[in-house]
Amino acid sequence: MKKLICCLAKLFALLAVLGALVYAAVLYWDKIMELLCKVKGMLGGKESCSCGDECTDYADWEA
Repeated sequence: MKKLICCLAKLFALLAVLGALVYAAVLYWDKIMELLCKVKGMLGGKESCSCGDECTDYADWEA
């Protein structure tokens, strides 16, 4: 019985950590993509990345 409780506690702890990682990824998705765009720009050199240009994404939306 003690082994079962320990195993369930480990499982719940693992699920909590995975949930926190998913939550952080969703919360900081824009910053993660911006960082990846900067790294891609440093490694690629001449290739430009349009990650930070959200104005063109919503240009046709008139409020």
